[in-house]
Amino acid sequence: MSAIEWIAAAFGVVSVWLSVRENVWSWPTAIVNTALYVLVFRDAKLYADMGLQVFYIAISCYGWYHWLHGGVGHGELHVSRIRRRELLYLPVLAVAGTLVLGTLLGRYTDAAVPYLDSGLTVCSLIAQWLMTRKVLENWSLWIVLDVLYVGLFIHRALYPTALLYAVFLVLAAMGHVQWTRSYRARPEPAAS
Repeated sequence: MSAIEWIAAAFGVVSVWLSVRENVWSWPTAIVNTALYVLVFRDAKLYADMGLQVFYIAISCYGWYHWLHGGVGHGELHVSRIRRRELLYLPVLAVAGTLVLGTLLGRYTDAAVPYLDSGLTVCSLIAQWLMTRKVLENWSLWIVLDVLYVGLFIHRALYPTALLYAVFLVLAAMGHVQWTRSYRARPEPAAS
């Protein structure tokens, strides 16, 4: 358990708590969190999760901009629901991505748990992409992923990170409730 892991965990809690509140400052704190976790996951030989952190840095920059300017008339973005076509192709993308990445990690690295690591990574990419667009269902996916991540991190003796993901689990449940309220409170757009 390194000091870097504890600091990364603290930034992670702050970032997700700010996301629950739909606060745009969740994105810069996420950048710090993920930059530190690159180092933590490298040392734990969780290479897919390490690569995921690099992606999170980039998507956090996008999310930061999109939450500020991705709404109507380049204004603030509001909570929305997932589109039907996404419900069709995202599970296919998750399975295909898991199989490809898991196979690559299993054959070419000393990854500890290549398919579990890969599945969690691919699904986390999907959840994070949904969050950048303020899609309510991102929280449901995060709830499932956080449960699985807690088990993985306990298995790899990353106890501060397991604790962090247990906190993320609680925050994801809170996020789902808060974003549902936000979605319902918004007036319906006028029909054209």
